[in-house]
Amino acid sequence: MTDINRQTIVESVPQKGFFGHPKGLFTLFFTEFWERFSYYGMRAILVYFMYYEVSKGGLGFAENTALAIMSIYGSLVYMSGIIGGWFADRILGPSKSIFYGGILIMFGHIALAIPAGTAMFFLSMLLIVMGTGLLKPNVSSVVGEIYSEKDHRRDAGFSIFYMGINLGGFLAPLIVGTIGMNYDNFHLGFAIAAVGMFAGLLIFILTKKKNLGLAGTIIANPLSATEKKKTFSFMGIGAAVIIILIAIAIPMGLLTFDTFIALIGILGILIPTLYFIVMYRSPKTTVIERSRILAYIPLFIASVMFWAIQEQGSTILANYADKRTQLEFAGIQLSPAWFQSLNPLFIIILAPVFAWLWVKLGARQPSVPTKFSLGLLFAGLSFLVILVPAYFGGNNSLVNPLWLVLSYLIVVIGELCLSPVGLSVTTKLAPVAFSAQTMSLWFLSNAAAQAINAQIVKFYNADTEMLYFGVIGGAALLLSLLLFMLSAKIQGFMKGVR
Repeated sequence: MTDINRQTIVESVPQKGFFGHPKGLFTLFFTEFWERFSYYGMRAILVYFMYYEVSKGGLGFAENTALAIMSIYGSLVYMSGIIGGWFADRILGPSKSIFYGGILIMFGHIALAIPAGTAMFFLSMLLIVMGTGLLKPNVSSVVGEIYSEKDHRRDAGFSIFYMGINLGGFLAPLIVGTIGMNYDNFHLGFAIAAVGMFAGLLIFILTKKKNLGLAGTIIANPLSATEKKKTFSFMGIGAAVIIILIAIAIPMGLLTFDTFIALIGILGILIPTLYFIVMYRSPKTTVIERSRILAYIPLFIASVMFWAIQEQGSTILANYADKRTQLEFAGIQLSPAWFQSLNPLFIIILAPVFAWLWVKLGARQPSVPTKFSLGLLFAGLSFLVILVPAYFGGNNSLVNPLWLVLSYLIVVIGELCLSPVGLSVTTKLAPVAFSAQTMSLWFLSNAAAQAINAQIVKFYNADTEMLYFGVIGGAALLLSLLLFMLSAKIQGFMKGVR
């Protein structure tokens, strides 16, 4: 996209109308709010839907299988963002990608709302993965398009947009979780998630022309007619080959659930590794940029470790809330799904505090590698905290819910040390020729983490609880210490980036 196109897009967007920001921010804020409401609402009850008995409205999967599926699902959602970004850049444009992605997500939730067994469940997962891959990265990119690069409101606009994400994530488990769990009707809960996505689509369709102007309509690097023909042919052949291989492998016992988990685990590590190799060896990468890539590698590894713990909030800790937590507290009957509102709630409360803290410290604030080590430190502590009630009360007693609240709070402190800093440093360390792809690489750290989680969650049960939390929490603390000790060395490889 040329500078002329960028300026033309900005001029087409009404620049006042939503808290002093472009009107388009209203459209994107509420589109993303409702999309996140639908996603986090579905996710709040999905693991319970999988392992609850059929008589209780669930699918009756084994608990470890359900936990592994949740991790694989999360990994595929983040991997699909790469494909969604490519479709937006080469074929559809961001606006159409958002629309078609929303349609797929809505139909995915509708499929979940239909009590039709395992086949419909896996179809819904496929639809939601594809839809989220199209919608999620492109909503964020359109937010960037409605501001000029020198607009002083830009960072504040992204902060408001980020607040929409967390508001949706906060409210969804409370509403969907209450209906899906307390009223023993998972399918009604999923239907509410579908309604949420429909609301987001409706807002997007009704307001985009007036509020967004040309934003999202430009295809950055469109395929030529010849390229399109070759691409679609290649995609068709590839899809046919995959279908044939699956049709052969399943009856032969070569493709099982365990081998599929192993395959995703390999891809979760292999894809980012290839990214690093290609960027480092590219002739378009300068000597300074190669040094910065080397500095980025330990930060990426730290990010994988962090997200491996943080993302277990919807798997292991969700199971812990259901099986090990006292759900009657202060005269209130708690739903285990409600605990998943804690992460976005604490982010809403603490994000302004951390923003103020970094500004207040100025040049005295910790370096990027040190902030990452702090993120890992708090992530490790969030798991070690869970050991305390088990140590004193044993594995059979129900735990006071405040221990779980404390665990979520501690990991959010770590998230605010690592996640926003990671987004920022990724843009600074990225080679010019690979700027967009390096941002995709950052999100792949989450995909890699959840792919690894799919392998390790099977080791969690009542008997191994203390060992599980202790080993993973301890590993995070050791990696935090190592990163802190190497922080000065890593900072040197960053060649002036702070």
